Amino acid sequence: MNFQAIDLSPAISLTREEFIKLCAANPEMKLERTAKGELIVMSPTGGETGSFNSELNGELYVWNHSCKRGKTFDSSTGFSLPNGSDGSPDAAS
Repeated sequence: MNFQAIDLSPAISLTREEFIKLCAANPEMKLERTAKGELIVMSPTGGETGSFNSELNGELYVWNHSCKRGKTFDSSTGFSLPNGSDGSPDAAS
């Protein structure tokens, strides 16, 4: 997947709270934030990657459903990570 990281530090410092507001104001954008506060604009996946991610998410759901380990999430879900970044993996459980 292609992405561009935009270093905002010369102009602003993008906090987690500001990032959440930015995402809410631009729901059509796929945005992530690095631990350094850089803004990442993600491009949409192509058909091959989208198909692979769908299969991966399906397998993860079936595994999780059988062993009842928690919840599964798709690639549209954003997570606040321990290193201070905010991202959305292809699939998560």
